[in-house]
Amino acid sequence: MPDVYLILGSNLGDRIENLKKATDHICRDIGKIVARSSIYETEPWGFNHESNFINQILRINTSLKPLEVLGKILKIEKLYGRRIKNKKYTAREMDIDILFYNNKIIKSDKLIIPHPCIRERMFVLVPMAELQPDFIHPLLQKPISYLKETCSDRRWVREHKD
Repeated sequence: MPDVYLILGSNLGDRIENLKKATDHICRDIGKIVARSSIYETEPWGFNHESNFINQILRINTSLKPLEVLGKILKIEKLYGRRIKNKKYTAREMDIDILFYNNKIIKSDKLIIPHPCIRERMFVLVPMAELQPDFIHPLLQKPISYLKETCSDRRWVREHKD
């Protein structure tokens, strides 16, 4: 079964509860969670907001195809009130992105895998390096640990403590 890496993020409402509920939906609708990173608190990326994000990466085994995974994610995000009006970054109760789907490279008008901004985002690289530091980015042909060490993003990322 394919391994899919998803990143979940929330900066509105009860952020921890949002992650827990979204994770339940993922287990029910997408596949079995086989690993999860710690939860990290991070500064918003791409926009300013007074509320920080919490993020977590899940590694999932799924029988779904990439576009099917995307469809399920969009339905979960919609449960949290997500409306995609434009491509700008905004505050939200739940954001879920597909980072990797095995080692597949997909570029279509609906889906790009690996996620195109991975190497620019410490809030992705820190938890991904915790889970799988030796994972080789299929396009860049570099391990996640290397991408983390060479990332120019200087926004802080710290483990979330309840």
